[in-house]
Amino acid sequence: MRSQSYVGVVLLIGIIACASLGIAIAGDEEMCVPMGIITLEPPDSVEAKRSAVEFQHSRHFVKACNACHHTWEFTEPITGCMTAGCHDLDTLPRKEDSKAIDKDQAFRFYKNAYHGKCIGCHKTMKQEIQQMATTLAGIDGKLPTTGPTGCIECHPKE
Repeated sequence: MRSQSYVGVVLLIGIIACASLGIAIAGDEEMCVPMGIITLEPPDSVEAKRSAVEFQHSRHFVKACNACHHTWEFTEPITGCMTAGCHDLDTLPRKEDSKAIDKDQAFRFYKNAYHGKCIGCHKTMKQEIQQMATTLAGIDGKLPTTGPTGCIECHPKE
């Protein structure tokens, strides 16, 4: 019950923040924000080696939208990571006539986008929480938890 009210408060704050910033409306169109679980899986052209990820979008509303949707300019509808020109490559880019990875284009590989952004954020949060635990060692209370950083935490065995 307590976690449900927490989610409700977070959602309410997110909606109020969006409305106060004027980002709930893109031009004359209303912006649709998925509230539930979004299934993240590889593009159709890639054979999945692990199970799809059940991403709890609404649990991430404490972050600014553009923390993940980094190309969003606050007025147009938000697009997904695998939109053309963003993270739309289904294989790691290689340098011409080489097996070496083209590091300048590697960010466009869909898998790098999710793993870098998601796991990177969760690892940073984990370090911050560990620092809080050290600093607040004598204070009773529950510290926040972080998201998963390991493969099977996101990709459970089917």
